[in-house]
Amino acid sequence: MTRASIRRQVRIAYPPDDVWAVVGDPARLAEWFPGVESCTVEGTTRVVTTASGLPVPEEILTIDRLQRRFQYRITAPFLREHLATVDVLDLGDGTSLVLYAADADPSTMALVLGGAGGAALEHLRRTMEGAG
Repeated sequence: MTRASIRRQVRIAYPPDDVWAVVGDPARLAEWFPGVESCTVEGTTRVVTTASGLPVPEEILTIDRLQRRFQYRITAPFLREHLATVDVLDLGDGTSLVLYAADADPSTMALVLGGAGGAALEHLRRTMEGAG
């Protein structure tokens, strides 16, 4: 088995419900994920178009507003298996911890996705906190 898991996290000085409003809306991905040019959502299908023009089909698995959890699976043929989870946790002081986790096969894709996810979380933090 060549599956691997990776996780990235960032603390954002912004309330969790406000962060969730961005992260939990599958149509708003381009606002906080660098390299994503646009996306379309129809039912449980999202097609993400990258800056290079590559369309990446995804299946939306979970949008849990109560737990602030969003899960999706990239269904493109370059992955045998994929599951990504984004959680927005309330730290109880008006700030949030946002976690991005990805499981992928082949394992090298977990590293690629983890790097992209980590960069996206930092971009989200800077955007939400007004620093970029």
